[in-house]
Amino acid sequence: MDDTVNMALRTMGWSSEQVSGHGFRATARTLLHEQLEFSPDAIEAQLAHAVPDRLGGAYNRTQHLAERTKMMQSWADYLDGLKAI
Repeated sequence: MDDTVNMALRTMGWSSEQVSGHGFRATARTLLHEQLEFSPDAIEAQLAHAVPDRLGGAYNRTQHLAERTKMMQSWADYLDGLKAI
């Protein structure tokens, strides 16, 4: 996925020093937590990150689906708001 996004960015004229697909993920991660106040656990689950768990990742099957659903709608609303500026 990251290569496809990066290839599209390069096609649009953006250099790898200016922007990367992974940079979008980092920006979203920061905004979802700091601006939209979603839990890091739900954000990491949405980004498909393996999160260290004191009880061991082998036992943690939490998906945070209800919060992730709300989070994605809030993210869409946030982006629509930016577009309107």
